[in-house]
Amino acid sequence: MDLVNKVYGGWRYLMDDLSDPRTNEWPLMSSPFPTIAISLTYAYCVKVLGPRLMENRKPFQLRKVLIVYNAIQVVFSAWLFYEACAAGWATHYSLRCQPVDYSQSPTALRMARGCWWYFFSKFTEFFDTFFFIMRKRYDQVSTLHVIHHGIMPASVWWGVKFTPGS
Repeated sequence: MDLVNKVYGGWRYLMDDLSDPRTNEWPLMSSPFPTIAISLTYAYCVKVLGPRLMENRKPFQLRKVLIVYNAIQVVFSAWLFYEACAAGWATHYSLRCQPVDYSQSPTALRMARGCWWYFFSKFTEFFDTFFFIMRKRYDQVSTLHVIHHGIMPASVWWGVKFTPGS
C-alpha cells in the first residue's frame, strides 16, 4: 500500500506542482487519460469497427466533403502558423533555446493558447483516416499511419501541459 501511495503522490506532484497552472482548466488538460482514451478509440474504430461496418457497404463518395474538410484544415493550419508568428516566433523568440514564458502576459498566454489549438488539431486530423475507411481505401490506413495519428495527441498533450509556448 505504501508503494501505491508513493506512486499516487508522485503523480499528483507531477500533475499539480510541476505542470503549467495556466493550462489546468483547459479542455482535456487536467489528465492525459481522456486523450489516451480518445486515441485508443480512434485506433479501434479505424482498424476494427470501421472496416467491419463498411464490410457489406459500397464506398462512400466524399469528394465534396473532402474538399470542404481539406479547406478547413488548410485555413486552421494557416491560422495556427499566424498565431505562432504573432505570439513570438516572428517577433521576440530566439531560434536558440530559451526558457518558456510562464507569465500571464498577453503574448505568453497567446502562445500557450496556440499550443492548445495545435493539440486540438491532432484530433481533427483523425477525420483523414475516417474518410479513408468510409471510402474503403484501406491501403492508406497503414499501421504506421494509425500509430502516428494515435500517438500525436498524447505526445502533444505533455508539451501543452508542461511547456506551452516553447
